[in-house]
Amino acid sequence: MRNIEKIIIHCSATPEGRAVTVETIRGWHKRQGWSDIGYHYVIYLDGSVHEGRPLEAIGAHTTGENTYSIGICYVGGCDQNMRPKDTRTAAQEAALVKLVKSLKERFPGATVHGHNEFAAKACPSFDVQKWRKEVGI
Repeated sequence: MRNIEKIIIHCSATPEGRAVTVETIRGWHKRQGWSDIGYHYVIYLDGSVHEGRPLEAIGAHTTGENTYSIGICYVGGCDQNMRPKDTRTAAQEAALVKLVKSLKERFPGATVHGHNEFAAKACPSFDVQKWRKEVGI
């Protein structure tokens, strides 16, 4: 297993309420020339958590941070006009808390971040540090 130092949260940058699957995202990423989906986990609108790239494999989600990180993506992150918006459903929120807490148990030294902490992007369309403190992570 790789040494994991960071857990990085992303959004799919898709309109609120639009269902997107691991296979859809995998297709987007492969069309960009990547070998596989860049994220290790994707959280669907209903809160179900789906595996993407295996945890043992280096992701392709945050430039300069992939070697020692895990990428989590929730479906959504934009309003109907494609402007950044925190579109997490209650089910996605609960699943994200559970998943991150589980990963923190497995990798206790890992820190939790939003993609926007490493890139000039709105992703994941919410303040991860504020959220982390609110949910006790």
